[in-house]
Parts: sequence; C-alpha cells; structure tokens
Amino acid sequence: MKKIIDVQHLTKSYGNRNNKVNVLNDLNFSVEKGEFVGIMGPSGAGKTTLMNILSTILLPTMGSVKIAGSDITQMQESKLTDFRRENLGFIFQEFNLIDSLTVRDNIILPLTVSKLSNEEIMRRVRHLTSILKIDHILNRYPEEISVGQQQRTAAARALISQPQILFADEPTGSLDSKSATEFLNYLDEVNLHEETTVLMVTHDPYTASYCNRVLFIKDGRFFSEIVRRSSRKDFFEKVIDMQATIGGGGKANAD
Repeated sequence: MKKIIDVQHLTKSYGNRNNKVNVLNDLNFSVEKGEFVGIMGPSGAGKTTLMNILSTILLPTMGSVKIAGSDITQMQESKLTDFRRENLGFIFQEFNLIDSLTVRDNIILPLTVSKLSNEEIMRRVRHLTSILKIDHILNRYPEEISVGQQQRTAAARALISQPQILFADEPTGSLDSKSATEFLNYLDEVNLHEETTVLMVTHDPYTASYCNRVLFIKDGRFFSEIVRRSSRKDFFEKVIDMQATIGGGGKANAD
C-alpha cells in the first residue's frame, strides 16, 4: 500500500544546550493510506507534540515529515496553509463549534473560501450527515443538540473538505460511554467507506481498540506497536496489556 505519512528521525527539543529538554527523540514510523492508527503513551510521552508536528502546528528541531509525498517541514508558511486546508482535517476534544451558526453552517464553514458550487457543497453535507446520523438536526444550533451530536457535527466539519488525513486528539474525552461508542462506530465507518486515513491520540484502551494499529511512545521514543489481527475484543486486551507494560501497573503487572 501507499505511504501517506512518513516520519524520519523526528526530534523536538526545547531550551538551550545547557538546559535542553528532548520531547521527541529520533522517531521513525510510517502510516499507509486508509489506515486507522492510534498513538498512546504515558502522560508526558510526547503524544501531543507529535500530533502538533504531524498536523503542521509545530516544526520539529530535526528530522522530516512527509505527508502525501510532500515534506511539510520544508514548506513555506503560505504553501503550508493551503496544504493544511486541502489535505488535513482535525477533530479535537473541544468541539469548537460556533454557537451562532446552525449545524449545517458549522459543517460547511471550511468550504466558505472554496470554489465549489453550492450543489457540490450540499451533496457533501447530505452524504456526511447521513453517515454520521445527524441529517435530522441540520437546522438546530449547537446548544440545542446533545454532546454526542456536537462531536459528530465537528467530525462532519473536519471531513467536509475531503481531507486525506483526519487527525483526532482525544476525540472521545468529553463524551459519555454511549456517545463515545456511537462516535467511534461512525468514525470507523468513515475510515472504511471514505478511505480517510485517521491518526488518533488517545489514553483510553477502549477508544484505541477501534484502530487497526496502535503506536506506543515513551519518553519521546518509539516503544512498541500492536496490530489488530482478530476481534476488537482481543485487540482491546492487547492494548490494555501494552499500556500496563509501558506505564507500569495494571493488568499485565497485576501478579
């Protein structure tokens, strides 16, 4: 399969020579087009820093990050802005919906500067909201819908521009268990049917069990990975075991 993300010798440091802190240390990994990949690790492992670099928010100290064949670490800011808008989508724990806009208008907001016809924009809205089961609330405002519906609205907004990669940072952190399960099922369906590559940071083994592969980092370094080869339940158990191993305590060290 085709690599859509290729990370080589990625390092991020803060401070000067005498007081330098390495947040990421020589990370190397790749993600293939259409994968659903999770990133896990203890608090302070560098997960958020890694996500911010991959999503073009931060620049690394050293190393390269190629997305869809383009090295984003070498792009000028003007080109990077266009690249981000055309290729990347973002879902965060905080939904960042605009209260004064309807669900429909929140979803189409990223396309306001596009040259797409109104017919194409509405076709995309109908398609995504049907998959995410929010087509019946398009005329409502964020305060009038449930937390789970707000998260699915944020997902539709992230996907409306048809990004090659969807970055999700703790997307279920604000949801109750029922809403989280519903959202993850919808995200899994989008990944499968839209062939959108998903890269998700999470601390929750249940959330991670929806991924095809989970990368574990510790102290800014690659620690291990596990690949889903059987049922989601079995994968969930493996995630728990690895999380216990990397963090100490938990099921793997219970004896």
